[in-house]
Amino acid sequence: MARIIAIANQKGGVGKTTTAVNLAAALSRTPKRVLLVDLDAQGNATMGSGVDKRELQASTCDVLLEEIHARDAIVRTPEGLDLMPGNTDLTAAEIELMDEDGREQRLKRALDPLREKYDYIIIDCPPALSLLTLNALTAADSVLVPMQCEYYALEGLTALLQTIDALKARLNPGLEIEGVLRTMFDVRNNLANAVSTELTNHFGDKVFRTIVPRNVRLAEAPSHGQSIVGYDRGSRGSVAYLGLAGELLRRQREREKAARGKETTQEPASMENPA
Repeated sequence: MARIIAIANQKGGVGKTTTAVNLAAALSRTPKRVLLVDLDAQGNATMGSGVDKRELQASTCDVLLEEIHARDAIVRTPEGLDLMPGNTDLTAAEIELMDEDGREQRLKRALDPLREKYDYIIIDCPPALSLLTLNALTAADSVLVPMQCEYYALEGLTALLQTIDALKARLNPGLEIEGVLRTMFDVRNNLANAVSTELTNHFGDKVFRTIVPRNVRLAEAPSHGQSIVGYDRGSRGSVAYLGLAGELLRRQREREKAARGKETTQEPASMENPA
């Protein structure tokens, strides 16, 4: 059954879409069955996956408005990845859903029937704590937070964590933090190193060991409609996202092992011996 991971941070320009596209591509090389969901009206994850957002027959918008089944919106990308594409229609969808009952659970209802088909469903969220992001967080099992190691990013992370806590109490009690991913990292920057240290001190093992560096090839890949894994597998950016995929898989194995251990250590209900 698929683990649904929302890539979220209300601050723009921190590498959400880059992470969503490249993590999905890296996981599909492991190989795992992966679906990438573009929930951002900018449609960058769609274009970055090699699909033209201007020529879509169906999109995430149609799924959220419950006009089609989610499986009918999925397309295959040139790299062989399943994609539920998005475009500017998502802005209209958000407006239409504002007065609908259960509006935060539209995406969850759409994705639940697909869980058996995939190992991972990765959701690229918009750069705002909007209704679309709330849909993603309600549908997700966990949240992966990409962030640059700079001062204002810490403030944004605090706001996101507060939103997650509020949402857990109201809509998705099982939601957890998958991890914090340091992106666009420059080891020569003293502030970046200081913020990185503060992150690890505060969040401990929730901070991924993988660090995504500033990398020219990583920035070039979207203009070619490719993930960095497909564009230049040997680049530092590709190595980083393949490493991130490996970390996710190890964490998943540890969760499954812990769950099995918990089941085996539970004592059966006591039975009275007959007199």
